[in-house]
Amino acid sequence: MLSLPRLLRFYATRASSGEHPPPLDFNAIDKKWREYLNNPKEPADLGDKFYILPMFPYPSGVLHMGHFRVYTISDVLARFQRMRGKKVIHPMGWDAFGLPAENAAIERGVSPKEWTEKNIDSMKEQLSLMNVGFDWDREIKTCSPDYYIHTQRLFIKLYRHRLAYRKEALVNWDPVDKTVLANEQVSPDGISWRSGAVVEQRTLPQWFFKITDYKDALLEGLDRLGSDWPNQVKTMQANWIGLSKGTKVTFPLTAAEIDLGSHTSLEAYTTRLDTLLGVQFLAISSVHPLALKASETDPYLCNFLLLNRGNWNQKSKKGELIKSFKALNPLTNEEIPIYVANYAVHGTGTSVVMGVPGHDTRDNEFWAKRGKDVPAKIVIGRSLAKGERESGSEDGVFKGLGILKENCGKFAGMSSAKAQQAILAELEARNLGEADVNLRLNDWLVSRQRYWGTPIPIVHCESCGMIPVKEKDLPVVLPEIEKLSSEGGNPLASMKEWVETPCPRCGGEARRETDTMDTFVDSSWYFMRYVDPHNKELPFSPEKAKKLLPVDIYIGGIEHAILHLLYARFISKFLRKIRMWPGIPREQCEPFKRLVTQGMVLGKTYKHPDTSMFIKPEELEIDPETKVVKVSADGASPLVSWDKMSKSKFNGIDPRECISRWGADATRVHLLFLGPIEADLRWDEDRIIGIHRWFDKLWRHTSLLAGKLAEPGFLILPSLISRPVTTTSIPPEDHDLFHILQLTIRNNTHALSRSLALNTVVSNLIKLTNTLTSPSPEAQPTLATTYRATNELLRMLAPIAPGFAEECWARLHTHVPSLAGTRVLETKWPWFVLQGEHIGGTATCQVHIDGRFRFKVKIERERLLRPHGAGESYMRNIIAGEEEARKWLDGKEIEEFLIPPNAKVVCLTTRPVN
Repeated sequence: MLSLPRLLRFYATRASSGEHPPPLDFNAIDKKWREYLNNPKEPADLGDKFYILPMFPYPSGVLHMGHFRVYTISDVLARFQRMRGKKVIHPMGWDAFGLPAENAAIERGVSPKEWTEKNIDSMKEQLSLMNVGFDWDREIKTCSPDYYIHTQRLFIKLYRHRLAYRKEALVNWDPVDKTVLANEQVSPDGISWRSGAVVEQRTLPQWFFKITDYKDALLEGLDRLGSDWPNQVKTMQANWIGLSKGTKVTFPLTAAEIDLGSHTSLEAYTTRLDTLLGVQFLAISSVHPLALKASETDPYLCNFLLLNRGNWNQKSKKGELIKSFKALNPLTNEEIPIYVANYAVHGTGTSVVMGVPGHDTRDNEFWAKRGKDVPAKIVIGRSLAKGERESGSEDGVFKGLGILKENCGKFAGMSSAKAQQAILAELEARNLGEADVNLRLNDWLVSRQRYWGTPIPIVHCESCGMIPVKEKDLPVVLPEIEKLSSEGGNPLASMKEWVETPCPRCGGEARRETDTMDTFVDSSWYFMRYVDPHNKELPFSPEKAKKLLPVDIYIGGIEHAILHLLYARFISKFLRKIRMWPGIPREQCEPFKRLVTQGMVLGKTYKHPDTSMFIKPEELEIDPETKVVKVSADGASPLVSWDKMSKSKFNGIDPRECISRWGADATRVHLLFLGPIEADLRWDEDRIIGIHRWFDKLWRHTSLLAGKLAEPGFLILPSLISRPVTTTSIPPEDHDLFHILQLTIRNNTHALSRSLALNTVVSNLIKLTNTLTSPSPEAQPTLATTYRATNELLRMLAPIAPGFAEECWARLHTHVPSLAGTRVLETKWPWFVLQGEHIGGTATCQVHIDGRFRFKVKIERERLLRPHGAGESYMRNIIAGEEEARKWLDGKEIEEFLIPPNAKVVCLTTRPVN
């Protein structure tokens, strides 16, 4: 405790203090604390584990502000949980294989390995500047044989469980990168996500993982994730899996000019069987066998296929009519034209599109170019009340459910739901349709025809077939190549000494598989490797997996919602099934308990109003008085927007430059303060000065308080901050400060543990600092409570601004023998005194009526500490009992009653009583 009169007030005497703090040097603070902050220490009395993981980066060589944001968030949460006594796992690694590194190495004339290792070293140095602390003893690199030996073991396990297989398949081919792409890596308009090339389709032998076997488990798991995963991500995954109930409809074919052989019909899958009477055409893909058959006698179709074969684009309206045969509507026997169309995607459903121009926008747009003025047939409309006009159609397309129209024969007047049942019964009776379940998800194509990836551990033997490499011969090491050819493709296939190898089964001549694995295989299990990163025999021990998995909080961009997250969930469920991840029930088998998808950091972008060319910031000038921005060359006013940071737009910010100007902690706090985690941020460096002003205010306060603590007769014992405080241990003049301190602890604990509203953590600490430095004249707190509040403020500051908090902590305790030399990050997180008897007393609350202050009321101080505030019912009763209230509320009715959270104010709006 403090041995001073309990009513001695701190700020009443601050003017007489001779303590003048040294100016803040943020670069010096960063340098002083960097080594300590980069290597966090675990608390001695470890509690439960807490595994927090930011998605590991591809080592491009440069970290941008988006990286800084992600790693700041994860670092804040890791330090907070560590202060709560948790055994925190907060690792870092490198997603090091893949096409970008290979292409970059080709451009620079170096090996991918050299390029990657150099970039990793550079990025580790950049990370060290950000005051983030990772478990570097858990570091992994997916391009290291120590890692990919286990990726190969995982492949073999999948192969032995018949979940990895090879087959001839029509695949997406990138003609620039000369490799296969999964469907997920092709945009809806048929463009490669990497090279930007128009994707072609080719038939090649490929390796697949049978993810479709886990479709039910993947869908059911989404439902159980609840609110801990963003709804948008769960919806995206559910839509990608695309499990739907519908009908498979058989359309008989009629041909007058060619022999169709065994092709007597086409099958189309639909979830809208009620639109069958509105079908006006069918569309098939350019690689459909019937398209190839028809092209043999049709030069126009043949030319179309030569130009478009293998190209598909869901937005395209290109197509060519098949003249040699038609389809029949199975209900009416009406002839229907068949087109080869680019938007009919091979491998999706039955690869046949049922064209219904009256009820599907895409079909309508396609038909508008080919229907020869034949209008779209509308067969469903709304159920209309008398005198009501039909609506709900868009550009002549009615998409909703409704009532079948008069042109639907015996089905006219039926609702969509009833019509679907009746039409299905009719089709089943004719053997032309059946209920069916369709899956949009395809098996995961994992093979790539490029060098820089994990070699597939399979040997091809003419006698034995495909044989996995023996355990003793793993890893299959990727041979080093000093310089890759700019022609692309896979150089492994031409490396005779590497390719030729004995068969693992018979010992005869055989050839290695020369395809490498998709990098998504590497990242589908890396979070599991972190729990046991030095295990040479297994990817990880089942015992450690049981103890340390799943990941408690996983942080990354929403762009990974479908690919990486879906594959990681699949692999996790497989590993649970084969008991590599034991002790977890099937229904709870999810690798990431909570998913946090942070928004982007946007940069200020300038474009010339005449040319729309992007302008560099140094090509602008700002009027010092009006602050108006002009183009230096011609005085034009640039167009300003906020966009994703990129080199081409000259709007990128190098975190290293920002840290050099403002310090790592100010940059961290500014990133947190700009907005909620999930929101896109507009990076405005002009506003970071506000964080510096706050830091300066807190620094001066801490230094002043340290000077008071150094005066003779003051003694701080550890018990002062380790014991709970009650109303009997603090005087009345401390209640206001103690109340605000408790609110801050409660709200920041909740923000860091549940809501993750990290921007409010900053604002709450700023408010507490202002209360400490500008106390109410009526209630000057004692030095004891001022010290306690400052101590606990610094502990709450430590996770978000660790270097600055350590500097302030050291300054505060310069003359406190019991705490000198200690580290604030190694103290406990402050506790919230929840019990009402620990608060006590009353607080003054202002009442505003119709926007103007009218009077004050006294309320129980404990009420303001409740999670949902004082409560409307309680406040209504308090106000109703005030004589002053009658003056302002007589003859009026309260229309709205607003109690801002944690604010000692009530706002009422009224209206006259009629």
